[in-house]
Amino acid sequence: MRDVLGTPWSSTANKALILGSGELGKEVAIELQRLGVEVVAVDRYDRAPAMHVAHRRYVIDMLDYDQVVDVVRREHPDVIIPEVEAINLQALQDLEREGYFVVPNAKAVGITMNRIELRKFAAETVGVPTTKYAFAHNEEEAAEACEKVGFPCLIKPEMSSSGHGHTLATNKEEAMNGFKEAIAHARGKSQRVIVEEYVDVATELTALTYRHDTGSGIETVPLTPVEHQRPKGIYFYYESWHPTKQPEDVVKKSQEIAKRVVDALGGLGIFGVEILITSDGRVLFSEVSPRPHDTGLVTLVTMEQSEFAIHARAVMGLPVPKPRLLSPGAARVILAEEPLEAPCLEGVGKALMIPGLQIRWFGKPRSYVNRRMGMLLAIGEDVDEALRKVREAAKYVKVKRCVKG
Repeated sequence: MRDVLGTPWSSTANKALILGSGELGKEVAIELQRLGVEVVAVDRYDRAPAMHVAHRRYVIDMLDYDQVVDVVRREHPDVIIPEVEAINLQALQDLEREGYFVVPNAKAVGITMNRIELRKFAAETVGVPTTKYAFAHNEEEAAEACEKVGFPCLIKPEMSSSGHGHTLATNKEEAMNGFKEAIAHARGKSQRVIVEEYVDVATELTALTYRHDTGSGIETVPLTPVEHQRPKGIYFYYESWHPTKQPEDVVKKSQEIAKRVVDALGGLGIFGVEILITSDGRVLFSEVSPRPHDTGLVTLVTMEQSEFAIHARAVMGLPVPKPRLLSPGAARVILAEEPLEAPCLEGVGKALMIPGLQIRWFGKPRSYVNRRMGMLLAIGEDVDEALRKVREAAKYVKVKRCVKG
């Protein structure tokens, strides 16, 4: 357990290097800054959100081994914090062998960025319940795999991000086309896909769970899950609320699954464990992110310490007594409708007239259709009131081209 914090820009500095500087990385950087940690933000494009609040920034190809290794060796951080999946895994593994601390550890990062390895790990090593699944290396195998798990089925690339390359197949021809679509959107040179049973999802939970150093050992702490929804045709969540509305038995099952997976992955920091609740009452493991989860942005207004504050403290070796839930809350994304350079957010004044409402404008340098540019957050007497507030605010705010007055 760490007991001393140094001073940034000095020989005593505690230094963190964030690989991936989007809106989640920005919130982590802010929390690290509050602890006096020297923050280095890295991403594939300049002026990414976390770079706005970092001490230094670098623009590199994070899939390039040499570029990742070079920037780490140049900065020599106390901790390397991966905030996206598109990072060269071999670089992280080699840096860890050199003695660098990779959050939560390089093995966990490698497992969670690969859907096939993650499913094997969760279902076969840890033994948590999942949908039925199979793997395929070509179009014919994809069709056979769909027949094995049953139509309709979902076909996903082994490695990709943000839902790209996901298809729903209802027959053999669609399964074969789904394989081609998945491979076309796969990251790297992967030629494998995962075929999953399609289930009727009643709702989805993110069972946030963290590991921290108490001074006498590593403790794993499940938090009250966040509930969220993805509208048809949208691959990312749209609204989330906290706490979940699900009954206590579902909450406990979700937390048990999350704790088992997180303990098996090890390391320090917060994990976002995605759980599917099916219409027939099954509670199933879906995926896990070894970092703050996008659905957990709602904890910025609901908890004594947000998921980002928890992550910052835990990865720096500081203890994190379980934070309290202070208020029911909700979050709703602000999406762009067109490609724009240096866009503006309009309707802010009207939205902020709503009591208990907050806005996070991420400051991304450009937009494209359906890019997440900001977030509406609200608290209420219950989650339904909070949801009404963010939905009302959404009527006012729009991502628009800026016009100088």
